[in-house]
Amino acid sequence: MKADDSGSKIFKRKAYDQLLEWKTKYNGRYAALIEGARRVGKSTIAEEFAKNEYESYIKIDFANPKKEEIEAFDDISDLNRFFLVLQTIKGTVLRERKSIILFDEIQLFPKARQAIKYLVQDGRYDYIETGSLISIRKNVRNILIPSEEHKIKMHPMDFEEFISATCGDSYYDLLRQNFESGKPLGNALRHVMDSFRTYMAVGGMPQAVDCFINTNNFQETDDVKRKIISLYDDDFLKIDSSGTISDLFKSVPSQLFTGKKRFSLSLGKGKPKSEKDASRLFEMINSNVIMPCYDVSDPDISLNQSKMNDKFKLYLADTGLFVTMLFGASDMAQPDIYKKLVSNRISANLGPLYENVIAQTIVANGYELFYHTWRKENSTHSYEIDFLLPSKSKLVAIEAKSSSIRNHESISLFQKKYPKRISERYIVSSADFQTTEDGIKNIPCCFLPFLLERLRALHQ
Repeated sequence: MKADDSGSKIFKRKAYDQLLEWKTKYNGRYAALIEGARRVGKSTIAEEFAKNEYESYIKIDFANPKKEEIEAFDDISDLNRFFLVLQTIKGTVLRERKSIILFDEIQLFPKARQAIKYLVQDGRYDYIETGSLISIRKNVRNILIPSEEHKIKMHPMDFEEFISATCGDSYYDLLRQNFESGKPLGNALRHVMDSFRTYMAVGGMPQAVDCFINTNNFQETDDVKRKIISLYDDDFLKIDSSGTISDLFKSVPSQLFTGKKRFSLSLGKGKPKSEKDASRLFEMINSNVIMPCYDVSDPDISLNQSKMNDKFKLYLADTGLFVTMLFGASDMAQPDIYKKLVSNRISANLGPLYENVIAQTIVANGYELFYHTWRKENSTHSYEIDFLLPSKSKLVAIEAKSSSIRNHESISLFQKKYPKRISERYIVSSADFQTTEDGIKNIPCCFLPFLLERLRALHQ
């Protein structure tokens, strides 16, 4: 970990390795488009990559462009002139196949994105675009979308990246050894879970992580997160002046705590649904600040084929933001609320909070989110499997718990309902490694990333 020119920390991010793979594999035949929500670190990692992997680079920030930079795109028919203009404006010499040009916040200037097709075909330099999905699709209606783009999706920092920033890589390597042994941690579990709950409390937004490292103060970190939430709120209002998208976004934590089996548009907006709500929901999902999890009617290896597009749950892409939105301004006036969360001394049921961080971990490892519900006999209530993952030709069922694992009726009955479709069943909780009498394995949630790595390797 090091600092950039402004003094901000440069964290070790997995997107860097994805950029290295892009550079090696495609050798200038595709531009890299780093997509993701605002404030997840796209611009930082793109510039750090340019500094380290090329002899020189030019960066154009379309959130704050110079007039000459914008005018350079008026005519790109003469690329020799175009590159000369950019080098003159920036005072930087570009070297063929040794330099890269960064187009930051490219969604704000669609003409530059359209130019990517011709710039890549020219072949002299490499290109990285960064874009916040809050508007990257909305601003391309009248341009030709380039097919010469290799997309890299960037998420908030996952647990491994957080531990690397706060504790160092050796601590994460030790956790991996613990997982591979499969032995109960005993008294060491509390310390390990405190680290994971610290990650839950702080979250993975780089600015929040940076603040926590510098101050070791949860309330100052919470202020940073509130500013990010306010930024998202402003973005949603730009897309939807009615405020409906903003209301839906703010309702995500509270709706998870209602225990309902699906997200309710009418509950989120506080009034009946309208015809425009489907497009508003689409915009919110495309913002990458929330994660949809779809109910599947027929749980089998082809999960996408039976997903119900009108029945879904929503999770926040960053659990740290979830915590801030969940407790609210009044509760955050209590200086020890975060300490109680980290030390597991909050009496309220925090199951949905653990469910959110498990969803975030699953998505960070390249999976889509699916769940399954079915009606209990002679009852209006339903059973539910929180998450389903593909593994070879079968499914892995995961149930999220905050603490006690004694009640696991749903996942037990799911095995009986679909015995030939299920390969493994897991409860992911804050409890130690153990296996129930009916063969369900419990793993502490801090070890979920290692399980997902193993499952992904089996599925490839």
